[in-house]
Amino acid sequence: MGYKTALYEMHQKAGAKMVDFAGWDMPIQYTSVMEEHHQVRKDAGMFDVSHMLTLDIKGGDAKRFIRYLLANDIARVAKEKAFYSCMLNENSGIVDDLIAYYFNDEFIRLVINAANRDSDTKWIKQHAKAFDVEIIVRDDLAIIAIQGPNARQKADKVLAEKADDAVKNLAPFAMVQSGEWMIARTGYTGEDGYEISLPAEKASVFWQHLQSEGVLPCGLAARDTLRLEAGMNLYGQDMDEHTTPIESGLMWTVSITDDRDFIGKSVLLAKKETINEQFVGLVLCDRGILRAGQVVEVDGGCQKGVITSGNFSPTLGQSIAMARIPKAAKEIAVRIRNKVIPAKIVKMPFVRKGKKVYKELEDTVIH
Repeated sequence: MGYKTALYEMHQKAGAKMVDFAGWDMPIQYTSVMEEHHQVRKDAGMFDVSHMLTLDIKGGDAKRFIRYLLANDIARVAKEKAFYSCMLNENSGIVDDLIAYYFNDEFIRLVINAANRDSDTKWIKQHAKAFDVEIIVRDDLAIIAIQGPNARQKADKVLAEKADDAVKNLAPFAMVQSGEWMIARTGYTGEDGYEISLPAEKASVFWQHLQSEGVLPCGLAARDTLRLEAGMNLYGQDMDEHTTPIESGLMWTVSITDDRDFIGKSVLLAKKETINEQFVGLVLCDRGILRAGQVVEVDGGCQKGVITSGNFSPTLGQSIAMARIPKAAKEIAVRIRNKVIPAKIVKMPFVRKGKKVYKELEDTVIH
């Protein structure tokens, strides 16, 4: 038996198929992955992501600490906005990727991956010792992600008094706080919507009210196919503590300036000149399913790469993947069982707002 979120009984009553995810009993699907995936792409679906951990960083040095802790720079972000960043170790490997919510200079919230709850908390507390900050673990909160083209409209009806003009006019990656509720226009699906933190004891009633508005409960399997189509990395597959943002396609999240040091900066700068890999999207040219760990044969097998995430895309009706391959790669194929099947290198994302957007790369190299 694993840890349980505040919505565990709701999942059981709905007949969800439960699995162990990073030590938590979580719903992998309710109906079918296809149905749940298309519900988010075409209407509105919701996910219980309460297994992720919320850490509140408070104190006079909160902003200064976050500038040192994260590779992205909070100084570039307006207050009451969220931003995505990697948290690096001294060797520039990715300790975790996370969302930071910047309320003010003395209050910043981090939401970290479930699998890294304990290690991240230990890492953050270790590096916080030199700063005037308090690290507050918010196990009292649940998190519900409502995603899809109609997600905000339906959620606003349920939020009622909380859905005032400040919520309805939220810009992407902005958030508002109403008591212990935080409503953020963020997500992990490539669709519009909210991620809402709320007191755990109020999660079940809120979940039920969302259902009454036609928001379909969705499991982790659909969340995975959605994030893959959106070209969003998954920690532990597309990057980890042994890979840097360079070969994980995440240098766009790193802010390098002369006036700021951050953990792993000097090593990352040195590695920029030596790493000979690129992180790309792949589309399979024939039948078959791309999966993590499959070998990518580059230029007739002269070099090799590896698929980090792969699956069948319900929106595109074809198999897609993320892969780490040599920079100069042009022609590639993927070994699936005993077959070598041609694939195309493409620029991600694969899907945006329910439509194909990926572009094939000819001689272009992704950095």
